[in-house]
Amino acid sequence: MSVRPLTSALITLICAAAMSLVAAAPSTAAVPAWNGRYLFITYASDKMGTSITASQSEPDFSAQYELVTNCSAGLCVATVVAGPPPSNPTIPQPVRYTWDGSRWVYSYNWQWECFRGAGVPAEYAPARSSVFYAPDIDGSLFGTWRTEILAGYCKGTVIMPVGARPVA
Repeated sequence: MSVRPLTSALITLICAAAMSLVAAAPSTAAVPAWNGRYLFITYASDKMGTSITASQSEPDFSAQYELVTNCSAGLCVATVVAGPPPSNPTIPQPVRYTWDGSRWVYSYNWQWECFRGAGVPAEYAPARSSVFYAPDIDGSLFGTWRTEILAGYCKGTVIMPVGARPVA
């Protein structure tokens, strides 16, 4: 066999091997488990959007939650198994984040508690929310909580940055 066909065959073999390694890499590292205790932080002071709620001053808030990940039938779900209940009882429980290939996502329908001013009763309005948390290299997660308030005084969108970090 001459050098040219041998070199060509060797290059083809190396390329095929490299392609199989590249194709195999995502399947082994594509699903990070989200297990353990995490401090979840909602940066409400940085909220934005079209709802009047977005312009209302609000402090950041946080709480610790424990999660357990279960992967079956090609679907990975991280479920909150411990932590304080939400202050708004209309948020569906338990919270379950689904891995979409790059981040953990939870979408739900609920009733937004609309603050209309001091001494004025709160108004509950239908809302749709979606929150995602993307893993960072340091073990923390970052993302966005987006809510569309569908009716009432607070109708519009509210978008807040969120984060989660492991608790020792």
